[in-house]
Amino acid sequence: MTGILTMLLAILGLSACTAAEISTAPVTPPPTQAVVSEQETPLPSGETTSGEEETKLKITVGDEVLLATFEDNLSAEEFRDLLAQGPVTVEMDDYGGFEKVGSLGTALTRSDEQITTQPGDVTLYQGDQITIYYGTNTWNFTRLARIDDPTDLRERLGNGTVSVTFSLE
Repeated sequence: MTGILTMLLAILGLSACTAAEISTAPVTPPPTQAVVSEQETPLPSGETTSGEEETKLKITVGDEVLLATFEDNLSAEEFRDLLAQGPVTVEMDDYGGFEKVGSLGTALTRSDEQITTQPGDVTLYQGDQITIYYGTNTWNFTRLARIDDPTDLRERLGNGTVSVTFSLE
């Protein structure tokens, strides 16, 4: 009985291989899909993907011209878009012995975070006030830009009320 059972299993095993399935051609594995991940490569400061210089914030106070680099946030983008429509002039006053502040005349989206300002920071306060820091302060602000060279900034901004024009360079 075991001999017949063994023979039946052998016949069944051999019948599973048909002539159509036997091939002498080399077997090639199916192609694999390569996963390509695109990673952004940081660009040198001030450059865009097209190799052009990045748009700068130009701040004019009397005869002084200060250039600043925009921050990478929605508020700074909105401010840049506003300035693309034309220069904005703001009457700014000293406040607290560490900043010039004035009404922007419009509200921008706030991206507030607790920061300690440094001389040269240009920030948005309460969505509609713009400040230029020549000292330090810790509060919830939205940084819009940083002045590239804040050397002697307090003197360059002048005393009392000053007219400050923000534009694109």
